[in-house]
Amino acid sequence: MSDEQESFPEIRESVRRLCANFPGEYWQQLDRDRAYPTQFVKALTDAGFLSVLIPELYGGSGLGLQAATAVLEEIHRSGCNGGACHAQMYTMGTVLKHGSEDQKQKYLPKIASGELRLQAFGVTEPTAGTDTTRIRTFAKRVGDKFIVNGQKIWISRAEHSDLMVLLCRTTPREECAKPSDGISVLLVDMRKAVGRGLTIRPIRTMLNHATTELFFDDLEVPVENLIGELGRGFRYILSGMNAERILIASECIGDGRFFVDRATAYAKDRHVFGRAIGQNQGIQFPIARAYVQLAAASEMVDKAARMFDDGANCGTEANMAKMLASEASWFAADMCVQTHGGFGFAEEYDVERKFRETRLYQVAPISTNLILSHVATHKLDLPKSF
Repeated sequence: MSDEQESFPEIRESVRRLCANFPGEYWQQLDRDRAYPTQFVKALTDAGFLSVLIPELYGGSGLGLQAATAVLEEIHRSGCNGGACHAQMYTMGTVLKHGSEDQKQKYLPKIASGELRLQAFGVTEPTAGTDTTRIRTFAKRVGDKFIVNGQKIWISRAEHSDLMVLLCRTTPREECAKPSDGISVLLVDMRKAVGRGLTIRPIRTMLNHATTELFFDDLEVPVENLIGELGRGFRYILSGMNAERILIASECIGDGRFFVDRATAYAKDRHVFGRAIGQNQGIQFPIARAYVQLAAASEMVDKAARMFDDGANCGTEANMAKMLASEASWFAADMCVQTHGGFGFAEEYDVERKFRETRLYQVAPISTNLILSHVATHKLDLPKSF
């Protein structure tokens, strides 16, 4: 979507005004301290931006994914970071689409109001990677409880979430007709679990992203916390993963436009040899290329979001959007650093911080090779390569 024809202009303007209260200095201090942006998350929650996908019946706005992409794009274009809380938007989709009415009534209104945070999504494991069917975390039913044992890694925001959607095996893989069978979804109350079978170990990374490793040692989860039917969890999370990829793609578009905005402004103001460096085609062309790539990727994000809202099968489009947007933002990030020269490495310009944040989306949550393999097998009818 071009700047001249931006969607949801009222929402975007409201997000910009909110983000203006959290300038670069706020994020720089958090980055130094490796601290969670509590004030920022609270402001977004209070404004209703994190509950746009929750139906009005349960206290949300009842808007679609297209509106959610507008929110996250503007957060990132403003120089802020939605990674601290974006899962609050899409993770609840598993409960909304597959949970019982009692579960929806119990959790969704409190998630919408901010009384409860559902930001943790427990899927990835050290030995499984992107092959989710090979997860080993196992939940054994004993009476009215599931006993969970296993390990997860790269689980973001676990320390700052009250609830977690946990994907685990309830039937061994070798006993299932298909590899994707025998996987179930449990809703874990983190407030009760930590120290009672759940251990959270923070992982220090190159940026302030609050990611962790989780260890389950005979964790007890009530049977009533099972989402949907036993053994069908893999199917339940697919739509949630599509939403995740589309929303992260919109963040990438926002990051990319942040870099184009900053590079353009700097190229106009920075004078060398008696004239603005923006007069040189060696500066102009990379900025223009970044703009073009972002415009094209944005169209793919918009298409994927529309298909998701229409209930269409958008797995391929979600993957394409994520790949194109992340690569466009990465090009824009590199271009912006190059335009700023040495100042691109200076903390006060915010370019280096956003550069590191953009790199995260270049490698997560799904690799480019896996996306290309998905497209090859589903759209080109080529044999599977894995």
